Amino acid sequence: MLRRAPTVLLDFDGEQVELNHQKFNDLSITWNTIDPVGHSTWSNGTPEVHSFSLAWRPEPRPELEVLKGQQLTAVELLEWAGGDVADRMIAVSFIFTDNRLTISNALDENDLELGAPHPSYRRHPLH
Repeated sequence: MLRRAPTVLLDFDGEQVELNHQKFNDLSITWNTIDPVGHSTWSNGTPEVHSFSLAWRPEPRPELEVLKGQQLTAVELLEWAGGDVADRMIAVSFIFTDNRLTISNALDENDLELGAPHPSYRRHPLH
């Protein structure tokens, strides 16, 4: 498992997909809606006391360098079926020529995993 991330943005030669898991079963998948060059301010409602600037990091995960230049060959939705509280949670798995990246729910964060997904996932290929 790689480190966790709040929102994941993958760029495929100018076409980007954005993924964000929240709570137990909230998954947001959007295309080309986030401006990774822009900056924003986050506030808890009292900006003068508790606010800070957010910025995108262009290459925050050096482990993902192995995916650069590889062709995306398939995408699968993975449904967790491990017989626990996480049952039915959905992960998104990107299959590349020589590797795979799976982005799964880690409760208000995203887990990033390279390689084959856990065998407790049911696979649902997207066509």
